[in-house]
Amino acid sequence: MSKHSTGDRKLLRQNLYNAKRLYADLPRQQLSVLRDLTVTLHLSIIKSEILYLGGKWYVSHSGLLRIAHRRRCAGIDTTIEQDTTQASVGRWVFKATVHKSPSTRFVGYGDADPSNVSPLVHGAEMRVAEPRAVNRALRKAYGIGICSVEELGFFAESANSSRQPKLPPQPANGNCGGPKVRDRLCQVIRQHQFDPNLVKSYAADYCGVKTLREAKREQVENFVAHLADWAEKDRNALLCQLNSYLPAKGSAA
Repeated sequence: MSKHSTGDRKLLRQNLYNAKRLYADLPRQQLSVLRDLTVTLHLSIIKSEILYLGGKWYVSHSGLLRIAHRRRCAGIDTTIEQDTTQASVGRWVFKATVHKSPSTRFVGYGDADPSNVSPLVHGAEMRVAEPRAVNRALRKAYGIGICSVEELGFFAESANSSRQPKLPPQPANGNCGGPKVRDRLCQVIRQHQFDPNLVKSYAADYCGVKTLREAKREQVENFVAHLADWAEKDRNALLCQLNSYLPAKGSAA
């Protein structure tokens, strides 16, 4: 530790202390990961710039902005992708451009719709899509190897507390399977680059309901397990299945 500055050593002590205080039963291996992240990213747990969720460390939007400021980012621009945004159904897609220097830029895209955000922000998906786009562009620009919490299904404001976010209680019908199931579904969609709307249509069909909101939690859990297993075994066949839910040409949007 002697090779690090006084500020680095102080931040490392604070992060290790707060990690043990805030996250019960944190594995020693994750403390080692935190030590490396602290030294490389210089982010603070107590300021919610880095968080531990579901067994992994995540950076927050505020943490990425701090990194950009520290490294003298020249600017960030965002625009709505008009061709893919469907405001009428709550689907928003943003493009973010990070100007690392006047001559170097990195682009990231972020999307949000009712199927991949918390119920707390239904009707305000635009607020989620834009920071997701900015986060992806920033992570690309500065080589940040961990995902941002806003890119998950968590409510962004929930992650800004100094404790692990407490997700809202879910109604009896499961509301798309509850936070953990929904986050797992979003993870599978992102990992395999599936169209969320097609997955949602397939899920409703698989569960035998008109809309996914009507499905029971157990049904959605089974669907997520089925989707993840099929994606790993034969992604192309699954894509064919999903594409069968594309609207017919010439039909109304």
